[in-house]
Amino acid sequence: MSAIRILPDLLINQIAAGEVVDRPASALKELLENSLDAGAGEISVLLEQGGMKLLRVLDNGSGIAKEDLTLALARHATSKIASLDDLERVVSLGFRGEALASIAAVSKLALASRRAQDKHAWKIESSGGATRFVAPAALSRGTSVEARDLYFNTPARRKFLKSEATEFAHCEEVFKRTVLSRPDVSFSLQHNSRAQWRLPAQDASDRIRAVLGDDFAAASVAIDEYSAGLRLWGMAGLPAYSRGARDTQYFYVNRRFVRDKLLAHAIREAYHDILHHERHPAFVLFLEIDPAVVDVNVHPTKIEVRFRDARAVHQFVYHSLNKALSAPVVDHNAARAAPANPFVARDHSVQSGMNFEAAQPKALYETLFADMARSQASPINNARQDIPALGFALGQLQGTYILAQNDKGLVIVDMHAAHERVVYEKVKNALNAGTPATQPLLIPATFNADTLDVATAEEHSALLRELGFEIAPVGPNALAVRAVPAMLKNADAADLARAVLRDIREIGASSVLNERRNDLLATLACHGAVRAKRILGVEEMNALLREMETTERASQCNHGRPTWFQITMEELDKMFMRGK
Repeated sequence: MSAIRILPDLLINQIAAGEVVDRPASALKELLENSLDAGAGEISVLLEQGGMKLLRVLDNGSGIAKEDLTLALARHATSKIASLDDLERVVSLGFRGEALASIAAVSKLALASRRAQDKHAWKIESSGGATRFVAPAALSRGTSVEARDLYFNTPARRKFLKSEATEFAHCEEVFKRTVLSRPDVSFSLQHNSRAQWRLPAQDASDRIRAVLGDDFAAASVAIDEYSAGLRLWGMAGLPAYSRGARDTQYFYVNRRFVRDKLLAHAIREAYHDILHHERHPAFVLFLEIDPAVVDVNVHPTKIEVRFRDARAVHQFVYHSLNKALSAPVVDHNAARAAPANPFVARDHSVQSGMNFEAAQPKALYETLFADMARSQASPINNARQDIPALGFALGQLQGTYILAQNDKGLVIVDMHAAHERVVYEKVKNALNAGTPATQPLLIPATFNADTLDVATAEEHSALLRELGFEIAPVGPNALAVRAVPAMLKNADAADLARAVLRDIREIGASSVLNERRNDLLATLACHGAVRAKRILGVEEMNALLREMETTERASQCNHGRPTWFQITMEELDKMFMRGK
């Protein structure tokens, strides 16, 4: 007797159901995709007990002919592809012909449908895969799929389902992913006879705002980039809206929600300079690409994709997102700012080599504001139309914050965080252009060092020179700093050297020059930035404001913290109850 046997169709479908519809949310995803593929403009979802007792999707799509209803529940039966060529250029969300058969195998399913040209609807029912005859039904147009008692005939699978609240949360997340992908379609969701969502057809920005809220819409930048047949558009949250989990990350390839390692890496790299490593960015992004160069037939749930030219896609996504996030001054204040409304940077070319030493503040200030000085007008009272985005300094608060006035009201700047970003971008640009200029120290800074630091300085002397340092042993437990990067000449040389050596030792020399280089530069910038509690003159404060306006990513420091906030006159009037 042969030990190999052909499995019965019902068991095959139940096995497939374990992959395709492992919980109510998975079944909901498949049914929603079918409705969209049918060209529906209205889709209604009804759930009971998190979808475990009842899951119903009703649409006004093209419908299914009477003679096709039986085939619709058959495995590997589909109207969406017919050949390998179709599969390699698939544009529909579904294409395998497994979903309805899998759902029918583990539920009590009723499928009713009516095309526009039909006199009435037709209905077919199935209980655990056992199909009944087609019969007339009442339905205006489109398709209704109703799955009851999910996994009633596979109790082992049903035991893996969670609580009603948990299963509904998963269903709601699938619903949100779907409605974000198709703002041109109206959707509704009802759970246990309570309306949860009702979304009319609307434009993409309104749909994103409706689903993710005003805070996300206000604290994000719009993206729309096109190059070589690729388009990336959507909204990306600024660091001020970063999350503790990846719960607000929606990426779509040709309107299909995906979780792809390549794309995730490109996004992480774009946020690397502006987001703390323990935080996660929020975004809703859509990649449009020729279907022929992306393979969606990778995973049973179709949530993974594979690109023919993965590197080109990675670079396009990275550079597009990096460009949007690199605007010199973007208002990150979610409660106050309009989305995608960066300040217009002005030409401040006289500041190209600026630092914030107090040695020549008066000359620097006169260079920047000579016309005001000649008119003997106070910067804070000047009513000119070309007032800079961050305004003019009024003073300093507790040696930590700069208070400035612009045409909107009050600007508050964290001077250390802001200067840290400015220094970081300068050091990074200098290193990208070649070995940065060094500043020899008139008197070398000597400090006690452990044997590991001494060994690191000797072993990686070439790397240190490439970064602008000259650090050499002057004894078995002592090092001398003879030169530092010119842009960091005001930092404590010994502290700076210790930090650099520690990073090289912990990160590794090869990583410093590749993927972890920016971490080291962030350390350098932190040591080179003006320290809190340092008293600045008005001229120095204004110089920092002008630098911020022309520095990429100046709205947040290297750790993702905001560098400034705007308080409008309207908000101040409200605080003081003016006009009441």
